[in-house]
This record gives sequence, structure tokens and C-alpha cells, in this order.
Amino acid sequence: MSRVDMNLGRGTGTTNTPQVNLSLLMGLGLVMVVALALFTLWGQQRAAPYAMGLLGVLAVIGILGIFASALGVIRFSAVARNEVLVSAIIETQTEACLVCDQDGSILYANQAYMHMSGTDDLDQLRGIVRVFSCEPEAADAIFRLTQAVRQKQSGFEEIRLKNAINAQQAGPAWYRVRVRPLKSVESVSAKQELFVWQVSDITHERRDQETSFQELQRIIDFLDHAPCGFFSVDIAGNFVYVNATLADWLGIDLARFQPKQLHFRDYVNGEAGIALENLHGEDGEIITEHYNLDLKDSRGTILPVELIHRVPFGHDNKAGDSLSLVMQRTVAQGTEGALQLSELRFERFFNNSPVAIAVLNSEGVIRRGNTAFLRSFSGANSIGVNFPLTLLVNEVERDKVSDAFQLVLSGQGSGTPLEVSLNSDDGLRSATLYFSQMTDEDNPEEAVVVYVVETTQQRALELQFAQSQKMQAVGQLAGGVAHDFNNVLTAIIGFSDLLLASHRPTDPAFQDIMNIKQNANRAAGLVRQLLAFSRRQTMRPKELYLSDVLADLSNLLGRLVGEKVELKVIHGRDLWPAMADANQLEQVIMNLVVNARDAMTDGGVVTIRTQNVAAGDTRFFEGAKGSVEEAPSGDYVLIEVADDGHGMSPEILEKIFEPFFSTKEVGKGTGLGLSTVYGIVKQTGGYVFCESAEGSGTTFRVFLPRFIREEKEEDKTPVAEKQELADLTGSAKILLVEDEEAVRAFAARALSSRGYEVFEAATGAEALEVMEECEGAIDLVVSDVVMPEMDGPSLLVELRKKRTDLKIIFVSGYAEEAFEKNLPEGEKFTFLPKPFTLKQLAMTVKDVLES
Repeated sequence: MSRVDMNLGRGTGTTNTPQVNLSLLMGLGLVMVVALALFTLWGQQRAAPYAMGLLGVLAVIGILGIFASALGVIRFSAVARNEVLVSAIIETQTEACLVCDQDGSILYANQAYMHMSGTDDLDQLRGIVRVFSCEPEAADAIFRLTQAVRQKQSGFEEIRLKNAINAQQAGPAWYRVRVRPLKSVESVSAKQELFVWQVSDITHERRDQETSFQELQRIIDFLDHAPCGFFSVDIAGNFVYVNATLADWLGIDLARFQPKQLHFRDYVNGEAGIALENLHGEDGEIITEHYNLDLKDSRGTILPVELIHRVPFGHDNKAGDSLSLVMQRTVAQGTEGALQLSELRFERFFNNSPVAIAVLNSEGVIRRGNTAFLRSFSGANSIGVNFPLTLLVNEVERDKVSDAFQLVLSGQGSGTPLEVSLNSDDGLRSATLYFSQMTDEDNPEEAVVVYVVETTQQRALELQFAQSQKMQAVGQLAGGVAHDFNNVLTAIIGFSDLLLASHRPTDPAFQDIMNIKQNANRAAGLVRQLLAFSRRQTMRPKELYLSDVLADLSNLLGRLVGEKVELKVIHGRDLWPAMADANQLEQVIMNLVVNARDAMTDGGVVTIRTQNVAAGDTRFFEGAKGSVEEAPSGDYVLIEVADDGHGMSPEILEKIFEPFFSTKEVGKGTGLGLSTVYGIVKQTGGYVFCESAEGSGTTFRVFLPRFIREEKEEDKTPVAEKQELADLTGSAKILLVEDEEAVRAFAARALSSRGYEVFEAATGAEALEVMEECEGAIDLVVSDVVMPEMDGPSLLVELRKKRTDLKIIFVSGYAEEAFEKNLPEGEKFTFLPKPFTLKQLAMTVKDVLES
């Protein structure tokens, strides 16, 4: 018997396990009948031993049968029927099945495998490894399957052969081969491992797939070489598919084309591509739109096309990949061509218009918008098409827009502009709406046209211009008041000096006159602040020590912060000097302190701290915010103003130094305080930083460059002291030109008391007359700048015509730069700002005459 018969049975699926059958039972019954007949003929005595022996044999057979049934040696009809059923199922399978041990010896093979092998002889039957190993195409696959068998694992491979295993089958064939360990069956030897091999002929399946692929390839070839373009874009407008025709039109290299790497809008002339990205639909809806637009290739060549754009909408109303047809646009001949050309021109003008235009239906719903409208009013925070126009504006103004629309729809109110605030997150956008009724009354989908002209930037510029005009007007007023005040203060200070010169310190009136002069000097300081506000103050930097500046300001700062706020001043030790304008620096400190006070409505502490910052130590302040540049390495003197107020958010912190930016209520701040601080500090050569967090207070840090005095500058102080003790008298002839009578009177008395011969003139014309009377024998002219009839620069030009070497001193309440541009280029003069003291006037005259 073959190995197949010894183990699991023959190819038919039968087994050789002993079974109880009907013939055996009939034979046993026949033996019992014959024995009973003999026992009857023999008699009782003769038959008794034989009967007892027969009964013993039958008892032994029964006991052995019971044990054999328990041990499974004998199988009854139900078990046999199950085995026959399983064998029938395996035998009728179309998939070839083979059971082998680990060495490849065949233990079982169904009829499908024997048919595939082309043999019915069990001795000639070959295993799967032997069948496929002789085929070169299957070598790698069979090797991987045998490796899986050695590792007692499952394996799967698909094998293509040039010729089928069965010689009756012509042509190439495809097979799917599986192997798996059979762990649920006990083999004859306990050491054997059994494996089930399954082989499926999938030749027809693969041939059908090849046929489908060839059909698909023919369809793709048709799409690629069709006389029109095809493309598909996703919801973001990125190309998913482009056929060869459209790729050739646009200059796209299909060999390098990758989905979602090119954007459709890059190949559209203008911004018409926005319309494709702003289609809206309901769940399950498919929208098809027609567009006439101009595409452009990679070289910029314009290609007029007609686009049929089809977009499906799925879950959550999200647009899917489009299916779009592109045809080159041509114009027919005759009347039809003229109408078509007119339509194309209209669509071109409509889409390329810089003004946002939308078409509304009779319900006020936007049915169509040009590219300018979609660009400005579509997206996450705005509306697009198929939405009511009222959603475009602020909720408070929607009734106004609805009423205007109804008036236009009824034939009234067309062309009347409507100013509205747009619905935006920041609430700052605004626009003007112009409504116009459509003439086609039979088309309710196109009832009204609305033109939307956004005026956000225009309104911002108007507000900024109005603020600028207001500040300029206030500045001019402040400058004018400061100029007149300087004349008054000059007279007060001057006559105070004259009175002090005639009174001794022991006189009762001496202290009163000193108080008058001190208060006049304080008033002069206020006037300088007005001039700084009006940008008419000359920067006069000098060597300063911040401790001295803060000491002079401490009383004023205490009054500024009020009773609720505590002021702390912490001076650094051995502070370095800085070069700055004292008045401007005082303005910086006062602005910062006032800002700190306003940030603490319920009271708090304002701390002013000074210290030296050596080169390299500025890195400790790198966390500061609100600056546009970093301080370079160097030695600085630091002024720090800190408060424990409400602080500022990062968004506000980025804008604090911008002009006209203010977080205060309208009317409580100009927004120029910190911008003025920044300008003064930068003009001084320093840097200003701000560090703040909401709820944690604010700290401003002003870094001023350390001033190192040069050797030649060290002698200035002794010279000044010598000048104070020097003789200020003289005998020169001086022409004093001043329209303010009190100032002229004081200056004339002051110069006359020093021995000078003074000639007075109230105007420039009068000064020229005095020069003629004196025949030009004037050594020095002291003239005001702003005078009626003829100002100081004009007077100088006239005087230079006769006396090119004439010396002149200009006095003015304005800055030197305010009139210097009106003088001839290279003109030399001396400037004395008002208000001035008697001593300053005498020293300036003496210096000019001796120069």
C-alpha cells in the first residue's frame, strides 16, 4: 500500500480504520444458529461443555468490543458518515489541496490537485515544491514558502508561469499558493508536523484585470489626447489631475507633475480663479458653473477658455474634488458671434473690475459676485455667494440695508450711497453701498446689483488726518502763545535784573524781586515745554547728571502722581554723566511718570531707578518688549520707571510707540506721549524699551549713552567762571530792533548801563532809516526775528547790501531752526533765545563785539 493509503487514505478521501458493518453481524448470527442446531442434536450432556465455551467466547468478544469502542478502534456509522462528509467537501473543492509533512512527503491530496498535476497515479504525484521549483519564475516565491514551513509559519505567494502546470492548459498562468501548519490533526508519528498547501488557479482573474487595465489605459489615453482640457482641483484649489492636452496648453511637465503641488490660481490671468474656490452647496448637492476666463501658461501667454466646473458637496457641506472641462474659447461669425463677443467683454469687465460687485435676487440673497467681491468678502470670517447681503454689515445696521434694498427693488432710491460698518472681527471695516435695479424684471434671480466700495483705509486716513490737523493747530497755537509769553517773561526777568542791580541783598524789597524773577524763570520752563510740544524748541544738549535732574524734578513729580500714588526714587551710585537736553529729558521723565500714574487708578507705587550699565550688561534686559531695535554694546546710564498697575497685553505692547496710539478713553489722551518719549530718546542717541504683562505692571527703561569728556572740554568751566568776572562794559554803537516796547526798553537800559551807545527801532523799516541817519556807523545790530512789516532775516539781507561785515544778534522766542532756513546760505549770526537775563544779554554782546 502507498504512503497515501497508510496515513490519511487514498485520493478519494477514504481511510482504513476498522469499522463494524452489516456482513460481520450477519456472519456472527449464522454461527450462532448453526451452534444452536448442533447443541439440540447432541443432547444436553454432550452439548453443555460446548455451549459454555461458546458463551465464554462471546463474553470475551463483547468485553473487547466495549474497550475497542472506548479507545476509538471501532467507529460506528455516525462517525463514519462525518468523515465521509468532510472528505466529500474537500474532494469537491475547486482549489487544489495537499497535506504534507515537514519533509514534503504527501499524506493527502484532493481530486483538484491531482487534476491540476495532470496525473491519477499516486506514485507519480509530486508535491508543490517539486512542481514549482523547476520553474525559474517561481524560484524566489517557493524559497520564501519553504522558509515559512521550516519556521512553522503561514505563507502566501502569487506566481506567474510562462506555461501552465497542466499541459492541457495553453499560455501563461497565474497561481496563488498558500501554506499553513495543521496543528489540529495528530499524525502517525508524534514527531511529525503536518502542513496544508493550497493552490488556486487565478489565471482568469488576472486576465480580467489586465483587460480592465487596458480599457482604463485606453480611457486615459482618450482623456489625455482629447481636443479639450480636463482637470480636477481639491477644495484648496490645488491640481489633483491634469490631462496631457491642458498640460501642453499651460506648459506643465507631466513627467514631474505631482498631485496637490500646483495651484490653479497660478495659471489664471488676474484673480478670476477666486470664483472657483468660493462655491457653496448643500450636503449631496452637485453644482456646475460656466466661466469665461483667461488662462496663462508658464511663459505668460494668455489663453482664452470656457470652463465648465463641476463640484460635488459631501458631509458638512464640504466641497470635493472638482471635475472640470476646459475648452478654447472661439467666437462664432455673424450676429451670434457679436452677441457672444459682447458677453465675453461684459464678463471680462465684470470680473476684472477693482470695485466689488454682487448680483442679488429678489430676496436680497447674493447670487453672484465678481472676483473683487469674493476676494474681499468670502472666507472664514465673511460671506460669499448664496447668503443674504445683510450678513455683510454690522448687526445694528442690517435693518437700514434691508430698507434701502427694498426701495431699490421697488424702483426708488437707485444710486444713493449708503455708509455702513462691515461685519468683521475687529469692527473697524467700513464701506459704501451703491444699489442699482436690474432692467430684466422676468429674472427674479438677478434683481438688484450692489457695488461695495470699502472705505476702511479711507476712514482711517481721514481720522488720522483730522487728528494731525488738530495737533498742528494746537501746536501753532501753543507756539504763538509761547512766543508772546517769552516777550512778557523777557521784560519781567529783565526789569527784575535792573531792580536787583539797584538793591542790596539787605534791602527789604530784594527778596521780593528775587521771588518775581524765580517765578518768571519757572514760567519760562513751562513755555519751553509748549515749544517742545509745537516742535519749535531747539535741542541744546549738555553734560548732565541724572541724580541732579531728578532732584530738581522731585517736587513737580510728587504733585503729578497725586495722593493715591507713592513715588520712590532710587539713585545709583557714582552715576556716569550723559549728554542730553535737560528740558527734553525732564519731559521724558514726566511723560513716563504720568503714564505710570494713569495705569494705577486705585493707587500704587511708581519707582524711578537710576544705575550704570556697563558694556555687555544690556543682555540682562533682552527680555524687554516694545522696541524696534536692540541697544548695541556700550556703556549706558539707565533711567527705569516702573509701576504695579494693570499692565499691557502683547498686542498693545507692540504699538505703544506708534504715533496717535492710545488705550485711554477718547478725549483723555493724544497718543503722542510715548511717541514723543521715543523721539527725544532717539534724538539724544539713546534707546527706550518696555517690559509689561497683564496684571503684573509695566517697566520702561531708557538707556542714554555715557558721556566721556574730552581733554579740551575740561577747560570750559574755568573759562566760564572767568567770563562771569570779566568786564562786560563797552563803548560800541548798537542798533536795537524790537517791536515789543517793554523788551526794547529793558534791553536799551541794560546796554546803556554798560556804556554802549544804543539806537532803538521798533520795526525793520525804521532800523534801515536809523542806519542811514548814522551813515552806517553801527558796530552791532540786535534784532528780533518776528516783527511787523519786515522780519529779522529780511532786515539782515537789506543791511548786507551796504555793510557785508556788519555783526548781528538775533533774539527770538522760537527755535533757531525756525528762521535759519530763511537766511542766505552761509550767513553768520549769533542767536540769543528769549527769555534772557540782563547778564546773558551783556555777555552775548561782549562776545560778539570781541570776536
